[in-house]
Amino acid sequence: MILAFGGTTEGRTAIEVLEEAGKPYYYSTRTDGQRVPLHHGIRLTGTMDANEMARFCRERDIRLLVDAAHPFAIELHRNVASTAQALGLPAIRLERLYPDTPATRLATWCQDYTEVVARLETLPVRRILALTGVQTIAPLRPLWDDPRREVYFRILDRADSHALALAQGFPPDRLCHYHPGEDEALLMQRLRPDAIILKESGQSGGFLAKTEAACGLGIATFIVRRPPMPPGLACADGPHGLRRLVESLLPGFYDQRSGLTTGTCATASAVACVLALFCPEGEPRGTVPVILPDGETLHVAIAHSRRTSATCAEASTLKDGGDDPDVTNGLPLCATLSLLPPRPGTPPGDYDIDLRGGPGIGTVTLPGLGIAVGSPAINATPRRMILDNMARQLRRLGVCPARHAYRLALSAPGGEAAAARTLNPRLGIEGGISIIGTSGIVRPFSTAAYVDSISKAMHVARAMDVDRLVLNSGAKSERHVRALYPRLPAQAFVQYGNYIGQALRLADATGIAHVTLGLMIGKAVKLAEGHQDTHSRSTRFSPEFLARLGRECGLPPQKQQEAARVTLARQLWTLLSPDEAQAFAQTLLEHCYRHCAPLLPHASLTMVLIDEEGTPRGEIQGTRH
Repeated sequence: MILAFGGTTEGRTAIEVLEEAGKPYYYSTRTDGQRVPLHHGIRLTGTMDANEMARFCRERDIRLLVDAAHPFAIELHRNVASTAQALGLPAIRLERLYPDTPATRLATWCQDYTEVVARLETLPVRRILALTGVQTIAPLRPLWDDPRREVYFRILDRADSHALALAQGFPPDRLCHYHPGEDEALLMQRLRPDAIILKESGQSGGFLAKTEAACGLGIATFIVRRPPMPPGLACADGPHGLRRLVESLLPGFYDQRSGLTTGTCATASAVACVLALFCPEGEPRGTVPVILPDGETLHVAIAHSRRTSATCAEASTLKDGGDDPDVTNGLPLCATLSLLPPRPGTPPGDYDIDLRGGPGIGTVTLPGLGIAVGSPAINATPRRMILDNMARQLRRLGVCPARHAYRLALSAPGGEAAAARTLNPRLGIEGGISIIGTSGIVRPFSTAAYVDSISKAMHVARAMDVDRLVLNSGAKSERHVRALYPRLPAQAFVQYGNYIGQALRLADATGIAHVTLGLMIGKAVKLAEGHQDTHSRSTRFSPEFLARLGRECGLPPQKQQEAARVTLARQLWTLLSPDEAQAFAQTLLEHCYRHCAPLLPHASLTMVLIDEEGTPRGEIQGTRH
């Protein structure tokens, strides 16, 4: 059981991540003001001191604590840390993202509200706007109690916030209500304050928007730094990191473990090379930080790293596919970084990094993938991840951009053999695997990864100007259906696996005029019943529906009853006479067509039903809409 503390945007993120497990957990907030749906979580309201928290954990057999509360909830953070230490529990801090704040002479950083008051009391500041929330009305009382000053507080437009402000004696006519999504500059333009008080509330707290609005209007800002977190908490700053920490600290909470894309693993190796060459502490050990496309940071384990000379370093990371069935799982993703003399023409301030593919990394040989033919198969998002993470580390280490040019070569020992078991040969990617991934994370049994491969295959077909796509469930059905279209190139045949609906939508988006959908009877029966995802985890074979189809196509009552007793749909071919099988196949295809045609409004759809031996059992054709 998990006990999570929230009430913030990060609390919502924690809920989304924990709900993925489909198992119970506790979600605690100070008030009931945050309205969030909990399907598996149990809602708790009110505060707990350290003793109450420890007692609750013992009584409810809590095995993991998650602190997703506001960064300024200092007492709660201390209670979580002390409870975890006292009971020997692991604890996770889900932190906010804190973007870099533009340097400005208008910003004054303070350690706490006492320092803010002390600084402002020495200045001839008359009108002040506090954007620090209703809980800070009391600490800032010396300012608004001073008759020389006009202090306004912006608070949430909620009854409990309004009541708390009035209970402290704050003038109601100086309360301003915040509405999510409003332009931060509007209130500042209306009030024209001499100074604004902020707290370092991070990206989800709109900190950057507030500081930029104040700077643009020339308003002095006084910023309270976020308090440091107590030691002993494992930290994540986004949903992917939180899930991976939960998987690590509480094995079994999720039935399946998430993994990392080849892009993330290659980025980790590249970062490790930079650190090995330039970090004063020497070669990295254990993990290195990788910033994902959504801005959060993961700490990725590296297999090895070493500086091989004054101008060269190498590192490797083992591909971690989690519990997703992935032929690249365990494959080494290696990087070699070489320093070169600076080259002319590099824009000032940019790092000149030449990214190359080596052994085991595929080469693109066909158009349509968004990668130039002849280039290494490194997709746009992981390419950007690699270059951005390298540049970030070089800046952090103070390496001047004009000092060197850099060559990073990626390789994957065993990649060519692994790629032979993927769609890469069909996509025209030869010699190895692709460096892919749009999120940096592999979800177990990832629909997204498979659908992404379908999309890529269709874009290759479109780039080759084929006028017909032939969609098949897998290699076996493709082998049978290909005989019907012997003149089509291999790239025209695309495997949809179980994702029929999504494949048809993607086919429609390509603009190809004609689409053929090859079906075997097992998937056809599920599709005819309306299931566009035919995986066994999503839907089950229905003998009752087979009997219904039998009635509709005029099977004798005895055959209808026998159809309802089969355990595999393909048994029908031996159960039915040739005429009965033909009538059944036609009825089955009509049901399938009704579900599929609306997904393909801009192309003609042909559906072909084949049996296990490859014999066509039925066909239905539609016209282009």
